[in-house]
Amino acid sequence: MGVTYKYFGAPDGATAARVPISMRPEELGGDELGMNGMFTKIKPETMAAMVLTGIEGVPLHKVPPLELVVLHPDYAVVKLPMTVVDPIRDIGEEAVGAAAFIWSTVPDRGGPRDAFNVYQLLHEWQDFSHRLHEAGHQPYCLVWP
Repeated sequence: MGVTYKYFGAPDGATAARVPISMRPEELGGDELGMNGMFTKIKPETMAAMVLTGIEGVPLHKVPPLELVVLHPDYAVVKLPMTVVDPIRDIGEEAVGAAAFIWSTVPDRGGPRDAFNVYQLLHEWQDFSHRLHEAGHQPYCLVWP
């Protein structure tokens, strides 16, 4: 059994902190807080590194830490920096492909290694970034076993 990550948008940390309370994590759908969320097995720190390293050229050791919003025995909510969603929103197909290739060659990193899988994931993240921007929300991640 692994950990599940549910990425979602919220206008602020207080709202994001109420998401797990308002509904049980296993019942979370795609539309809480008016946002379509994104379920994945990819850790939020890996998503941050994929975007910042592949697109922004940030060295892996300089990727900023995530902000803990809620720590509960059954789950946690973390906030991702906007620098993890903003850069990918306006890039084209070639840049997504280049970022996927770059990430697939970075040594000593976690997450997917196959460039095509990274490419698909970055496209999902790009769609997520557009939805966040349109709603005026910030990126959060609900983590639960």
